[in-house]
Amino acid sequence: MKGRTRGGAARASVAALAAGGLLIGGLLAGAGSAAAADVAASPRAPSAPCTGAQIVAVGAQRSSTGQVRITVTNKSSKQCVLQGFPTVAIAGQGSPGKNKPLNVSRQGTARAVQLPAGGKASAQLTFTPVLGEAEGSCASGADPTVAPSLVIGVAGARFQLAPDDGGDFALCGAGVRATAFR
Repeated sequence: MKGRTRGGAARASVAALAAGGLLIGGLLAGAGSAAAADVAASPRAPSAPCTGAQIVAVGAQRSSTGQVRITVTNKSSKQCVLQGFPTVAIAGQGSPGKNKPLNVSRQGTARAVQLPAGGKASAQLTFTPVLGEAEGSCASGADPTVAPSLVIGVAGARFQLAPDDGGDFALCGAGVRATAFR
């Protein structure tokens, strides 16, 4: 009987070890799947380029005389990559399609910006400032261009923005300097 008990105990121990190994192996395999899912969802995972349907322009803030910071937000539930410079036009209160494009002088280098869901990116616009008060003038002697809104092109979409302070945009010439989104 002692032999049977010992042999039975040994077989039971082997069976328990095997079952434990399967359980541990299954848990590790499950952990591997979860780890793979975490890697896929990490900010370093490759993302598709942002589309106009994913992006919304949320502001045009004056940062100093002749400078405006534009901000865009990823409104989708998926991360995307935004890269490049905005296009810029001045417009009235009407349709964004009725605008006057400005010549954009790109400042710096465009780098890929990973935008998680709800993430924001911004670019800085710098206009040739208008000299003087109220009825200002341009250094060239020309009259400044004044418009109540800008049309910003980003990710294949156009967004019409008014300045955050309620005023107008005033600029000299038909150009603007723009940094890449960051």
